[in-house]
Amino acid sequence: MIPIDDSPIVRDGKTLILAMDHGLEHGPVDFEDVPEKLDPSTVFETATHDAVTAMAVQKGIAEGYYPSYEDDVNLLLKVNGTSNLWMGEYDSAVNCSVDYAAEIGADAIGFTLYGGSNHEVEMAEEFRDVQEDAREHDLPVVMWSYPRGQGLKNDTKPEVISYATRLGLELGADIAKVKYPGSSDAMEHACKAAGDMKVVMSGGSKTSDYEFLSTVEAAVNAGATGLAVGRNVWQRENPTQILDALEKVIYDEETADAALEATE
Repeated sequence: MIPIDDSPIVRDGKTLILAMDHGLEHGPVDFEDVPEKLDPSTVFETATHDAVTAMAVQKGIAEGYYPSYEDDVNLLLKVNGTSNLWMGEYDSAVNCSVDYAAEIGADAIGFTLYGGSNHEVEMAEEFRDVQEDAREHDLPVVMWSYPRGQGLKNDTKPEVISYATRLGLELGADIAKVKYPGSSDAMEHACKAAGDMKVVMSGGSKTSDYEFLSTVEAAVNAGATGLAVGRNVWQRENPTQILDALEKVIYDEETADAALEATE
């Protein structure tokens, strides 16, 4: 962990990552209700919103689309990922080097670690190489810390999420992205387990505006420094409106009610 408050992916100590790695991780199914979003440029346009501090994509999307948006969007390049066609124990293929990510123009590196998987040991070793290479380029590292595996029956239990944030701290991440553990008390413990490392909440599947913003509000009040979100933004009919509301909740620490009222 290094101080990253002066990094491009942090604004006033907070972070809002707009993720679009779903095409690899989930497949085209995530775009069925919003077929226009199959075109990555539509989501890059959304990422130009002032609330967004970085956009997370895989290598191919970064190569093909980021050059058109490099003046308006900070790039968080995911260096590993695996398709939903893979049916084995949780694992994630390293498909981009940090050197190449830096060459493309990345402002930060993203890496998924499945703690608890039968492949955890080799994934942690891969993370070691990525993290140390990122240090050579002065690039922050965001860990998608998702405990999953045959022996893990509930990946959102409070103790599991606290372990997920602690894994990020122990292994040298600068930010850990974790699922919401179900209550503000559990989220507070998970943030304390992370020490001085930043913790952001995973946006998860699309929910109602109020349910989503209320959860973000609870996470921020519990110590989370922001959000890494995809579907709960770009699957909406008006992604700009929800980003306006998120800006108020995350940066201004307003309530979900107040944010909704101000942006309707």
